[in-house]
Amino acid sequence: METENNKEESNNEENNKDTEPYRAEAGSGQDRRIRTLAYEQPYKAVLKMGLPVAFGMLFMVAYNLVDTYFIGMLHNDYQLAGASLAYPVLMVMIAISGIVGNGGASYIARCMGAARQEEAEKTLMLGFEMILVMSLLLTVLGLSFFTMGNYAFGQLLRSEGSVLYAMVSMIAGTVANIILDPVFIFTLGMEIRGAAIATILGNILSTVICLWVYMTGRSLLRLSARHIGFSLPIFKEIMLVGVPHTLEQFFSTASILVLNNLAAAYGGLYVAAMGISSKILSFGNYLYQGIAAGCQPLMGYNYGAANYKRLRSLIRAAIIITTGIELAVMTACGIFAPVFAGLFSTNDTVIDIAALTLRGFMLTLPFVGTTSIVRNVYNAIGMPMYAFTITIVRQLVLYIPFLLLFNYLFGYRGLIHAQAAEEMLCVVFSVFLLRRSLKKMEEKA
Repeated sequence: METENNKEESNNEENNKDTEPYRAEAGSGQDRRIRTLAYEQPYKAVLKMGLPVAFGMLFMVAYNLVDTYFIGMLHNDYQLAGASLAYPVLMVMIAISGIVGNGGASYIARCMGAARQEEAEKTLMLGFEMILVMSLLLTVLGLSFFTMGNYAFGQLLRSEGSVLYAMVSMIAGTVANIILDPVFIFTLGMEIRGAAIATILGNILSTVICLWVYMTGRSLLRLSARHIGFSLPIFKEIMLVGVPHTLEQFFSTASILVLNNLAAAYGGLYVAAMGISSKILSFGNYLYQGIAAGCQPLMGYNYGAANYKRLRSLIRAAIIITTGIELAVMTACGIFAPVFAGLFSTNDTVIDIAALTLRGFMLTLPFVGTTSIVRNVYNAIGMPMYAFTITIVRQLVLYIPFLLLFNYLFGYRGLIHAQAAEEMLCVVFSVFLLRRSLKKMEEKA
C-alpha cells in the first residue's frame, strides 16, 4: 500500500512538472519557443514570429496566381469563370475556420502567458472538435475539414510559438498543389475538376502535417483524449474573439464589392486594370497581415503574463518593422508600376490604367500595417470589440462613404485615392484607442 502511495505521489509530481508555469526565468532551459515569447529582444521576436507567417501567405498568393494561370491555359472562359465563382466559397470556409483559428489562438496564448497549461490544452482540443463539427455541417463528405483544418491548425500552432511548423505545413501544401495542378488538369485530362482535387490534396497534406506535429509531441501543447468534451467558458472565449474577426472579413468583402461596382461604370478596361493592381498590391498586403498575425501570440502571451512593459515594446517594434517594409514595397510599386502591370497584360491602355491605379492604391501601405497591428493586439488580449470597432469605422464609417464621395468629386482618380485618405484617419483613431487602453491596463496593474 505504501509503495502504491509513493508511486501515486511520484506520478503527481510528474504531472505538476508538465503544468509548471511557462514563465520560468530566462536561461532555465525552457523551450526556445517560450523564450521567444517571453524574453527575446522585441525586434528579433517580431521578425522571428512574423516573417514565417508572411512568407507562408506569399506562397498562397503565388499559388492562387499559378492556379489561375493553369486553368487559363485550357482556353475555356466558362471553366475560368467557374473557378472564380468557387473562390468565394473557399474564402467563406476560411473565414468560418477563423472563428477557431483566431479565437482559439488568442485564448491559448493568454493561457500560456498566465501559466495555465491545462486550460490551453483544453482550448486546443475544443478547437479541434469545433473544426470537425463545422466541416461536417458544411459538407456531408467532410472534405472541408482539410480546407478549414489547414488554416485553423496553422493558427493554433502559431499561438504557442511554433511558427516554423505552421509555415512548413502551409508551404508544403501549396507546393504540392502547384505540382499536382498540371498533373490533374492536363496529364489526367480532368480540367477544372483536376484543379479542385489538387487543392483538396494540398490542403490535406497541410492539415496532416499540423496533426503530425501535435501527435508526435513536437508541439508544446498536446491533443489529449482526456480533454475531449465541451467547456462553455472556453467556448465563449473562442467565440468572443473568433466571431468579430470573421465578421471583419465579411465587411472587407462588402467594401471590395462597392469598389468594383463603382469601377465598372468606367468600363471593362478599368475593371481589368483594378484587378491587376489589386493582385500586385496583395503581396504588400499579405506582408503586413502576416507579420501582424504572427505577432498575435507574442501580444497575447505577454498580456496573460501581465508584462505590459514588454507588450508596449513589442507593439512599437511591430509597427516600426511593418511600416518600414511597407514603405519599401510602396517605393517599388511607385517606380516599377508599369513593369508589374505588364506582367499581367499586353494591352497598353490597361497597363497605363493599372500603373495609375497601383500608384493610387500604394499610398495606403504606410498606414494599413499600423492599423492591422492594433487590431491584432486587441484580438490577442481578448478585447475583440475594440478591433471590431476599428473595422466598423474603417470600412463602414470611412471607406465606403469616401469611395462614394471621392468618386463623385474626382472621378476614377478619386476612387483609387479614397482608401489612402481613409487609412490616414483610421490609423490616428486606432493608435489613440490603443494608447488609451494600454494606459488603463497599466493603471489597474
